[in-house]
Amino acid sequence: MPQNQKSFFSVKILLFDALLTIGFLLWISGKLRPLVPAHTEFYAKLFALFGGVCLSGVFFLAVQMFRVTLKDQLRRRTHINKKDK
Repeated sequence: MPQNQKSFFSVKILLFDALLTIGFLLWISGKLRPLVPAHTEFYAKLFALFGGVCLSGVFFLAVQMFRVTLKDQLRRRTHINKKDK
């Protein structure tokens, strides 16, 4: 990797994405709770949380893919602009 390029990931970015994913987990677990057919409230929350973990994993991967794609598009745009000048 050339020395002038920055890394795609840093600790701050991953921490922000993790906090965003935890927020999504809490939100989606709340949305899934009424859809869980359980007799007790504890199991309904538990199974909603299990479903939310899977969806949050997909959300985290989607955020990472979006970040890499956006960074690549911005890099190409600046490279083309420098080439035209």
